[in-house]
Amino acid sequence: MSGFVGVLVSDPWLQSQFTQVELRGLKSTYLSMKRESGHATVGDLPRVMAKLKGLAERLSEEEITAILGESYSDLDSEIDFESFLRVYLNLQARAAAKLGSGAKNSSAFLKATTTTLLHTIDESEKASYVAHINSYLGEDPFLKKYLPLDPATNDLFELAKNGVLLCKLINVAVPGTIDERAINTKQVLNPWERNENHTLCLNSAKAIGCTVVNIGTQDLIEGRPHLVLGLISQIIKIQLLADLNLKKTPQLVELVDDGKDVEELMSLAPEKVLLRWMNFHLKKAGYKKTVTNFSSDVKDGEAYAYLLNVLAPEHCSPNTLDMKDPSARAELILEHAEKMDCKRYLTPNDIVEGSPNLNLAFVAHIFHHRNGLSTDSKQISFAEMMSDDVQVSREERAFRLWINSLGTVIYVNNVFEDVRNGWVLLEALDKVSPESVNWKQASKPPIKMPFRKVENCNQVIRIGKQLKFSLVNVAGNDIVQGNKKLILAFLWQLMRFNILQLLKNLRFHSQGKEMTDADILSWANKKVKSSGRTSQMESFKDKNLSNGIFFLELLSAVEPRVVNWNLVTKGESDEEKKLNATYIISVARKLGCSIFLLPEDIMEVNQKMILTLTASIMYWSLQQPVDSESPPKAAAPEEEQQPSPESENGSTTEGVSNLNLDDPVSDMPQVEIVEVDTPPVVVNADGVENGHISAGE
Repeated sequence: MSGFVGVLVSDPWLQSQFTQVELRGLKSTYLSMKRESGHATVGDLPRVMAKLKGLAERLSEEEITAILGESYSDLDSEIDFESFLRVYLNLQARAAAKLGSGAKNSSAFLKATTTTLLHTIDESEKASYVAHINSYLGEDPFLKKYLPLDPATNDLFELAKNGVLLCKLINVAVPGTIDERAINTKQVLNPWERNENHTLCLNSAKAIGCTVVNIGTQDLIEGRPHLVLGLISQIIKIQLLADLNLKKTPQLVELVDDGKDVEELMSLAPEKVLLRWMNFHLKKAGYKKTVTNFSSDVKDGEAYAYLLNVLAPEHCSPNTLDMKDPSARAELILEHAEKMDCKRYLTPNDIVEGSPNLNLAFVAHIFHHRNGLSTDSKQISFAEMMSDDVQVSREERAFRLWINSLGTVIYVNNVFEDVRNGWVLLEALDKVSPESVNWKQASKPPIKMPFRKVENCNQVIRIGKQLKFSLVNVAGNDIVQGNKKLILAFLWQLMRFNILQLLKNLRFHSQGKEMTDADILSWANKKVKSSGRTSQMESFKDKNLSNGIFFLELLSAVEPRVVNWNLVTKGESDEEKKLNATYIISVARKLGCSIFLLPEDIMEVNQKMILTLTASIMYWSLQQPVDSESPPKAAAPEEEQQPSPESENGSTTEGVSNLNLDDPVSDMPQVEIVEVDTPPVVVNADGVENGHISAGE
């Protein structure tokens, strides 16, 4: 199983959207189409696509032809397999939209398809996002000379082309995500510097929870409107929904009646929490209906009128509910909101038309300005007691982001709750070990019968044992019951398996030898030594790593121009260590590593996170072509300007004994590696000793 390669495509995101079963089926369909006439053209697609499962029942050949006509003017133009896959995904999205199924996913905005085949943008949303950017970044030292932007022009897309705006916006959404010292902010950037900014942006966007759907650095460099807006939409919404949880707003505990309900509230997606908060106040105000979405349920404005009247009665106008014209009522609602200092990011027409993104943003703004919740200290103390410890919280965050980065269908909001039916774990296993899951024996959510959840989780455990995970006396029911330690232990083993397989498969003629931790350690030390540096890593728990110098030297060794040594501190105090750790993370992302660790994980030298950080740098390095043209060198101390005495291959050959470096890597998919701080574990049912985790705890 470990040697299985399967159908590979060059775009890692595209690869992540399909199981191997799906890829093989679609590849077979594509080759059959190509064999019929010797080549595959756009004109062949409608008849072929109309027969595929999931499309045949929803779109006719004529509708598919019309959709293709939006992107292709020449039906005789040839189409390759990857373009075939993109067309299929686009048609799936259009078919789902036609049935209105998109509204069922509470995290739809994080899974929204933004494909290069669709070029329509919502001007009202664009105007709203421009207003948001003008408001939050208007005083930024670098951007203020370009702001305010005019929503009537394409200035937004032009400004986005150098990557600075998007990086800054990510830091507004989740402060501290990007070390701004790593952003290239020269007046005129060369192509490599622009690409670095966008690489940093995309990897950082994934690290705050964005689903970066088919957006590459070139798309951002070209400022493609629909893709840029799709990314900005996600970033802004993550910012607006950041406080919709008990950790940030413990007053939300007022929305529930007992401890069980609190656990349920903690597992809800932020949008669902916002809806619950809204309905909580609407019920107090005497509103008889329940709002279930931010579109059709709010377009008449009645719910808004009741909500604002109960939150800010001093600005209440009796005319609002008496107004028969929806547009006039919407105007009064916005006037009421402005009196509460809620900025007007939407128009009356956006309310009347039920724009889901803008209405969600509007309600989130209301929540931020006046949530109307109790400040009862007893309730708040109860909510604070429900919080996980820092270590568990950090691990949950990292696993959640990693799973979502795999391209699973279900977006994970809370690992401990969302994996309990087994489906998400089966999806992750299928991504990491293709063909390992027997989907005929799996039950897809929503799952009402408890034994079906147990069946799913039993298959998860069975596959884990096949992959040689340590799962002694563990059963699927332990996952169903939400055993946090067991769930973290399983996910760590899955992630570590993924990391080692990626490195092994990168040079897959390795005589069957497995990659080991020692190989990664040896590679890193040899790589640093080859650059003329003296730092060495004794182990992945070497406390000397806390100052960050070794990792900066490693990053500089794999790409000399990426580290600006003038920004590096000695790492002697905690403050200096944090500056270095923050810089390391941003530099690694800027280089192309998809990582999810926090600065504290480097400062504390969390063994497993150090291992996976090193592996992610190694993985990126081994993918680089040996004789490619190098970008211009960045300013750095004299020793940084010296070329490495060993080539990429020479260094790697000495550092990783199990890899055969004669094999090309260009055809291998790029897969993301995540950093998780979890001790090595053996899971059993006898208790916790020496890092061994019990299923019963």
